[in-house]
Amino acid sequence: MTPNARTSRALAALALLPLLALTACSGVSTQAPAAAAPDDAGTSTAAAPAGLAVSTSPDQDRVRTTESPEAIALLPAAWAAKDELVVAISAGAAPPLGFLADDDKTPIGNETDIAQLVADALGKELRLEVKAWADWPLALGSGDVDAVISNVTVTEERKETIDFSTYRNDELGWLVAADSDVERIAEPADVAGLVVGVGSGTNQEKILLEWDRQNTAAGLDPVQGPEYYEQFSDVLLALQSGRLDAYVGPNASLAYQAAVSPQDFKVVGTLNGGWPDTAQIAVATRKGADAADAVTAAINHAIADGSYARVLERWGLTSEAVAESQTNPPGLPKTS
Repeated sequence: MTPNARTSRALAALALLPLLALTACSGVSTQAPAAAAPDDAGTSTAAAPAGLAVSTSPDQDRVRTTESPEAIALLPAAWAAKDELVVAISAGAAPPLGFLADDDKTPIGNETDIAQLVADALGKELRLEVKAWADWPLALGSGDVDAVISNVTVTEERKETIDFSTYRNDELGWLVAADSDVERIAEPADVAGLVVGVGSGTNQEKILLEWDRQNTAAGLDPVQGPEYYEQFSDVLLALQSGRLDAYVGPNASLAYQAAVSPQDFKVVGTLNGGWPDTAQIAVATRKGADAADAVTAAINHAIADGSYARVLERWGLTSEAVAESQTNPPGLPKTS
């Protein structure tokens, strides 16, 4: 394939991505139906026919679950007394976690769908508050929001002020062009000599540099670069043009991209985001609010009735599913 053809195909793939600009903090209400909605996630002709079909319309027909008496019984008094669950989410990430719909203002994605399941199981109306990543800790600590569902990793440091209810494994992925000769990346030796892209200052950069150190110590070729990227759209173009051999980043976004554009991209390996430790993604609630056990029970209710699995399937994230939600599991250790 020529570079021009690759670039054209990459631009076509980018057309699938909605505008990812951050919005000001705003409330978005979702009204629960009289009964749980059927398993119909909707489809969009924008997605490649051979790949995952998703709806990027603001009128999301979300997967729903039923009320969980067990979870409701665990609610703290302050939560039990109100009809609404206020959840902070981010809407500036790459799909499928939290991004903006076609109207450029409605947050959609896996995180909003998980928030809906938690609210349903707790018998609450859901109100989403769009927050920048840097702003959610203050919003949670001040009580402006009840919970945060924004790809938050459980760490021992965060557990000092936050309670957690896990709902997804924290996975990193290796993305390559669909026609790449790279078929598998599972260990440090697999990246020796490759041109690898990564985000600066990220956990995946630390892992990549450690893998490169191990390769150099073993006499293998060093990683070329690494090449640093801020915009995911630039990563896709670099992979398609051949400037990058592979990119390591959060698997959720990479798996989604490969699912909607299998003719352009493929994921050739994953590893836990806490490597060599294990990391998990969780709903964050304020420590002292005593709400985590109820949220954990709500997630387990959705796991049991299958709605949780349907949400992850909808966004191409089945590989990151947890068998059971846990309250405050061991988190990544403090770095200092």
